[in-house]
Amino acid sequence: MFTKILIANRGEIAARIIRTCKKMGINTVAVYSEADEDAPYVKQADESFLIGKPRVNESYLNIEKILDTARKSGAEAIHPGYGLLSENAGFARKCREAGLTFIGPSSDVIAKMGDKVAARQAMKEAGVPIVPGTDQALKDVEEAKAYANEFGYPVMLKAAAGGGGIGMQAVKNDQELEKAFEGNSKRAASFFGDGTMFLEKQILNPRHIEIQVLGDGFGNAVHLFERECSIQRRHQKVLEEAPSPFISQKTRDEMGNKAVQAVKALSYKNAGTIEFLVDEEENFYFLEMNTRLQVEHPVTEEITGLDLVEQQIKIADGDPLSFTQDDLGIKGHAIEVRIYAEDPERFFPSPGNLTKFEVPEGDGIRNELAVHGNSKVTPFYDPMIAKLVVYGMDRHQAIDRLSNALERYRAEGIKTNIPMLKKVVNHERFKAGDTKTSFVEEFYLPSLAEK
Repeated sequence: MFTKILIANRGEIAARIIRTCKKMGINTVAVYSEADEDAPYVKQADESFLIGKPRVNESYLNIEKILDTARKSGAEAIHPGYGLLSENAGFARKCREAGLTFIGPSSDVIAKMGDKVAARQAMKEAGVPIVPGTDQALKDVEEAKAYANEFGYPVMLKAAAGGGGIGMQAVKNDQELEKAFEGNSKRAASFFGDGTMFLEKQILNPRHIEIQVLGDGFGNAVHLFERECSIQRRHQKVLEEAPSPFISQKTRDEMGNKAVQAVKALSYKNAGTIEFLVDEEENFYFLEMNTRLQVEHPVTEEITGLDLVEQQIKIADGDPLSFTQDDLGIKGHAIEVRIYAEDPERFFPSPGNLTKFEVPEGDGIRNELAVHGNSKVTPFYDPMIAKLVVYGMDRHQAIDRLSNALERYRAEGIKTNIPMLKKVVNHERFKAGDTKTSFVEEFYLPSLAEK
């Protein structure tokens, strides 16, 4: 087993990885920017190294600096967390070239799944249902219009290298497509260095449901059931739960089996997630694969009893899975909400100084924290400052615990999305399990206009 792991990330996920490493008796190395000098994870690690100025390209995206720090510290492996360099195929390759174990899949698989067009083709070959769409990159807007008319509007215009909703837009006709194509291509090129676009038929009133998977590199693969991730704003998740309140056991089994089929076809090693769009008749279609740990992994841990970070580390160290699909089951219900430092009405980041920060405690409550009282929330990074995870023996109990916990949450000095989360969690449609991806637009934003 590794004796020392460097964590190439920050915030609550760095703290989360440190916690598991301590449990496993593994020393940890944290890296931090000037803006994160006082962040909790910096003090929680066994060793911490300053790697640069606040901007990510001068610190957390500086591959050579991170690799140099790993060498100097004597770390044997690097855990990338999520975001930042976690799905950077070049980083994974350079880790291995430097003699370091990258705690994640191979660089080739990361690259293939990071290209949405290549990923669609790989899933199609693996027998996983995909949304009708283009199997090749679009040459120009005229070709895009031709395909859109073939599939029938509405369609989703997407960036091949995209993520987080960047470079993605629903369009209803040729005129909207003409306006959207150039702008989204330029935005994708700016964010990802690749402006390639493709089209998919838009699935109306869908749910966003994903399957957690593990593969060990020895031909063994399992799924850890599903997470419902349909409550989103601007195509980014804000609430996730497991299991889904919508799908039947038959669909659950079919989705899980298809996800495992994909893992085996890719010879996938480590943790990953197969994301699906599910329509009102429970037909499901491949959306994308995340070749890393997910922000929402705690809800899967709560219902399965597994530590996913521990599983990642063991697989990376060369251990085969110690359990089979038959050993796994769902117990209870878990819900996670992401606490953002943002205006709850306009969804704009709200950096500043936290003057008071108190989190709820109690049965079935789990807090994952990036900040503490008197922390400064900087404008340089994603505005998520914490995650609140609740567990109950059933969905009703989990919702009650979450509603109560949100009432006791205190984050003052900045704006947060807690008012939004309270409205969502207490809405009758949410309580009934009606959690389509249009939920925020249909039930939250209209209530703001009525004020």
